[in-house]
Amino acid sequence: MELSTSDVWVMVSAALVLLMTPGLAFFYGGMARAKAALNMVMMSFISIGLVGVIWVLWGYGMSSAPPLLGGIVGNPAGDFGLMSYVGTGDLIGIGFGATFAIITVALISGAIADRTRFVSWTVFVPVWVTLVYCPLAFMVWGGGLLSADGWIGSTFGEAIDFAGGLVVHINAGLAALVLVYIIGSRTGFAKGFHKPHNIPLVMIGTALLWFGWFGFNGGAAGSAEEAGLIWVNTMVAPAAAMLAWLVTEKLRDGHATSIGAASGVVAGLVAITPACASVSPLGALLLGVVAGICSALAIGLKYKFGYDDALDVVGVHLVAGIVGTVMLGFLALPVEGEGGGLFYGGGMDQMVAQLVATVFTLLYTGVMTTVIALVIARTIGFRVSPEDEERGIDLSEHSESAYAFSEGDASYDPIAEEARV
Repeated sequence: MELSTSDVWVMVSAALVLLMTPGLAFFYGGMARAKAALNMVMMSFISIGLVGVIWVLWGYGMSSAPPLLGGIVGNPAGDFGLMSYVGTGDLIGIGFGATFAIITVALISGAIADRTRFVSWTVFVPVWVTLVYCPLAFMVWGGGLLSADGWIGSTFGEAIDFAGGLVVHINAGLAALVLVYIIGSRTGFAKGFHKPHNIPLVMIGTALLWFGWFGFNGGAAGSAEEAGLIWVNTMVAPAAAMLAWLVTEKLRDGHATSIGAASGVVAGLVAITPACASVSPLGALLLGVVAGICSALAIGLKYKFGYDDALDVVGVHLVAGIVGTVMLGFLALPVEGEGGGLFYGGGMDQMVAQLVATVFTLLYTGVMTTVIALVIARTIGFRVSPEDEERGIDLSEHSESAYAFSEGDASYDPIAEEARV
């Protein structure tokens, strides 16, 4: 079989999406404290290793094989090890799908920075991907419960989720919120002193995420016209969200920050993910503005409600994911003159579909993640000791430090450094 242009594009897109996880590692690593930077990087990198293996063995089968349990999940033994795909071009799309599973679970890690045992994370990742991500991917994209042929999709309408508003961002954002409540807050969280230790690293991570996101959203484009729309929307929504976030910061706090710019970009990228092929560029601008404002305001809720979302996963991914998914009920373009959102005279059908799918995702992810997290917390334990948290999770979990300030220095004390600064 000759390699087609579309095959090459999907391969390039898969590489771009895979690059997003190291980009996320830099983004989270820079936002963390100095004594937890390496741990944040490792939580992303170990996700690549674990999910990559799982996807080949049973993950892809669970997200695509013939349905089990009434359309909730595919058959994990349907093609164990992908043996029947060897010699076919289908492996290109299978590899592309793996990169989405990888970054989804890696996104969760930012919420539980500074206090999570690495071994517990390495248990959580494969279990969560198997029981939460793969079934939800099947239900939305694999012909399952939420698809046009599934019970919910055929009853309430099929929700639009082109690249992962439901499957990736709402899924990861709510899982992060559940873990935060179960693991608990960091020592001194209420004082609000946990500041990013390396903002330039955050900006580098943001740039890599934005770059990779063109593959994330555009990899499944079916035509040049659709690809062009996706590309422009993926450019303008985060641009608008960044500006909206900075204006919100300026009005609220009196200054606009680099972290705010980076967070605004990510919020816009999250919001446009489900909608990238279904809204006009003007719709993408509006979506970005709403997501930027809502996420900028939402990150402050963690202090009001007492949940220690360390790196604002809930405020950005959950909130902007809901904004992008639900606003399709207003902004979705008609397809061949039919349907569309409320702003295009499409009636309530698309809005109902988006709301039902969002509520279902929140319930499914919330219940399943709670069960998984409680089992881990009450068996091997999720949290490091207070002494190890104070000492620094890089040293306690990895016996390494991100920074050494003299030749041969293997005992840099980040606590003393923070106190000095």
